[in-house]
Amino acid sequence: MFIWLKKKKIELLNMGIEKLNKTLQESNIMEWNYILGSKKEIIKRNLIAGIFRGVGIGIGVTIITAIIVILLQKIVTLNIPVLGEYIADIVEIVEKSR
Repeated sequence: MFIWLKKKKIELLNMGIEKLNKTLQESNIMEWNYILGSKKEIIKRNLIAGIFRGVGIGIGVTIITAIIVILLQKIVTLNIPVLGEYIADIVEIVEKSR
């Protein structure tokens, strides 16, 4: 009989631990720990993340600009009347502003 009570208490304890675990996961304790953690660590992580974001944006803008320039060059080569004249005007304006 004592063994049965002991097993029942262990089952109740396991259920309580599982419920506590689920509650902690839902309450985002890890995020709060990060926010309330070491200020130096937070500054270091955010600085590194900012540097990588800046580099990523720079590379992305460069690639997109290169693709646009290549497409514009192809359009000028095709000698489409309306678009070709419009692009030629843009190129002329850019050259005058130098």
